[in-house]
Amino acid sequence: MKTSSIKEEARRLLDKLPEEVTWDDIMHEIYVRQVIEAGLNDSKAGRTTPVEQVREKFGLPK
Repeated sequence: MKTSSIKEEARRLLDKLPEEVTWDDIMHEIYVRQVIEAGLNDSKAGRTTPVEQVREKFGLPK
């Protein structure tokens, strides 16, 4: 599977947005994409915390 460059992915993302898009809309879409990719990479690298540990740490019900 070929890995796309960031510029190619940004172009695809822009092409999916409506014509009346604002700069804030564009920045939001890029931010969301970046956060999701970072989370997926953290998950693949084992840099996550089980929900049970988070609930215990913050005293949340199970």
